[in-house]
Amino acid sequence: MNVFWLSIIITLQNNIISGLFVGQNLLTLKEVDSTNNFLKSLLANSEPVIEGTVIMAERQFAGRGQHQNKWLSEPGKNLTFSLLLKPSFLNAVHQFDLTRAISVGVYEALYKVLGNEVKIKWPNDLYYGDRKLGGMLIENTLQGERINNSVVGIGLNVNQEEFSAEAVNATSVKQILHKDYDLRVLLSEICSQIQQYYLHLKAGKVELIRSEYLKRLYWLNQQKPFKAGDEVFSGVINGVAENGLLSVQKDGNSKLYNLKEIEFLNK
Repeated sequence: MNVFWLSIIITLQNNIISGLFVGQNLLTLKEVDSTNNFLKSLLANSEPVIEGTVIMAERQFAGRGQHQNKWLSEPGKNLTFSLLLKPSFLNAVHQFDLTRAISVGVYEALYKVLGNEVKIKWPNDLYYGDRKLGGMLIENTLQGERINNSVVGIGLNVNQEEFSAEAVNATSVKQILHKDYDLRVLLSEICSQIQQYYLHLKAGKVELIRSEYLKRLYWLNQQKPFKAGDEVFSGVINGVAENGLLSVQKDGNSKLYNLKEIEFLNK
């Protein structure tokens, strides 16, 4: 464990978000490669980490998104954090329901700030209009048929105003509201909403979560351009399967796609 701690530059603070188990133990790092990596290293070194622990970084220099994409974030301006959940009640074949619950939780927090232009882009990105506000990377470890630990990495553009050329469709809370937004206030609301929907999932309210997720889905029931392999086509998102595959209707027929098989062609 000593080698790991020496491998990063950190300032560690212990804080509590009142009334929550998600966020009741909040560790703030000055700088880290990835909050997901940090949290997974704690677990791998048999450190006692309670469920709901949040690791937040002021600067994350090797953040990751889906497809191993880098998450580029200006230090001190955005939310880059990971949280630990222990959904042992959930069978691994239903792990996308955890993705749904967390996505809806983050959505609800952003909706309170930004209104109904916020959407969930399948599988778990957050959009405002046609621009990306943030995303998440959920890494599950299994024990038998159950999920033992879930490390949920979330990145949200909050007070950043300029983005690199790589982030062609990025936006931020500040760009939308034209003012700074308190990072800790937003983090607290996100933790509260994630906890609410996580507890719904634990209570077996799966259909509620699936319904709430679908209603908030970006491009739902709209004719839009997609690319699958070498084919560019116009299709309509008409659902998400239980296992998380995206259902797109083309020429009257629906087909299921995984994340690597289909691309949204934003204008």
